[in-house]
Amino acid sequence: MNSLLLISRSPISPSILSESFASLMFGDSSTTANVSDLTVSHAERFGLYCVRILHNTTLNRDQVLTVRKNLAKYQIDFLSLGSLLPNHKESLFVFDMDSTVIKEEVIDELARKHGVYEAVATVTKQAMEGGMGFDEALRLRVKHLAGLSKESFREVYDLLTLNDGMEKVFQFVPTNGSKLGILSGGFTPVLKLFSEKYPVDFYRANGLEEVNGSFTGEIFGEIINREKKEIYLKQYAKDLSIPLEQVVAVGDGANDALMLGAAGIGIGIHAKSGLKDKITNWIDFTDLSALVFLFENSF
Repeated sequence: MNSLLLISRSPISPSILSESFASLMFGDSSTTANVSDLTVSHAERFGLYCVRILHNTTLNRDQVLTVRKNLAKYQIDFLSLGSLLPNHKESLFVFDMDSTVIKEEVIDELARKHGVYEAVATVTKQAMEGGMGFDEALRLRVKHLAGLSKESFREVYDLLTLNDGMEKVFQFVPTNGSKLGILSGGFTPVLKLFSEKYPVDFYRANGLEEVNGSFTGEIFGEIINREKKEIYLKQYAKDLSIPLEQVVAVGDGANDALMLGAAGIGIGIHAKSGLKDKITNWIDFTDLSALVFLFENSF
């Protein structure tokens, strides 16, 4: 059975369900969906409300977008999933870092501290407009950080804030017997500090070359781009003996698309349009604590 999840900050009324699904065609059926005939369950966690509808037909992307559009006026998020995460098996959650786990973009904060924000922002804008690839843009932006002291990372790290709901994720993911990792296009020094405070089982990010306590403006080792995120998600899942169907990937940008596509459950969080064009499921109105409803035992 497939699960349709409606998630909101307010209780979801039966009339909203009827309005949203009454004219939706499921599969090849010649009749419209009758909500009263569907298996519906309710859950409330962390101040969020969820309605789960079980159905034996998978919605196509156009149908998902139609339902989501109908629910948007009520600020209700909608996810169309296969099986939820089982209670008795270990799962894996893999997150992007910047603007996903945390609210900030670390390279922007470092650039502000180093007095080169405008130069870095110009490169970022070129990249977002398609003027250059991720790897090239990252190398150019990092060059502007040449001379930045190693201590600056601690100072910037202390300014970072968790994205809404992420603190709850750090509570319920480990208690549900799941692992949590971060695959970031950001920088290793920040992830190292972060993993010392929060329950992060593994991480991958970009290394920065350092000489005499200052960064040279060069990247050390491989670049963690969209392809590497997908590769490492699969590698960690294999190393942990966790099937991809029990892997959840969460991100906000186009650089996360392959990673989300490789996971059994891929979800955009307040996703940019470049990512939404490539995925089916995303969260617009609630926050990361909505991920608790991916577990079977939430219902």
